Amino acid sequence: MFESRHISIRIHKPAAEVYAFTRAPESFTKWAAGLASGLTRDGDPNGLQWIAHGPGGDVKVRFSPENSLGVLDHWVTLPDGTELYMPLRVVANGEGAEVGLTLFRPATMYDDAAFDRDAAAVARDLAKLKALVEAQGKA
Repeated sequence: MFESRHISIRIHKPAAEVYAFTRAPESFTKWAAGLASGLTRDGDPNGLQWIAHGPGGDVKVRFSPENSLGVLDHWVTLPDGTELYMPLRVVANGEGAEVGLTLFRPATMYDDAAFDRDAAAVARDLAKLKALVEAQGKA
């Protein structure tokens, strides 16, 4: 089993609205720094497989299909073939939502400092998502 950290943030918008904004792969480039360089469809007719372009090279990203459970899981395949599972959820929290990602630490990939940096990056990404979603509909 891997060490893990659950990183979450409360968003003051209904869960359905948060999910609707977040579920499209194209929206990830607006808030997830690791995908900010852009995504290109990977020929999947269902639109679930993409290529992310970054400084470390292209990676494959596979997104979970649209669902009514708030599941936004995605799998990132690195150039060396290593696949990273990124469980991401939108959960109703009263009139708002909780968005959480579980960050796993494969023993061969991270030292303590790198794991801390990745966890901080996820927290920044979720804060950006919160700002984007909460700004929607404001004049």
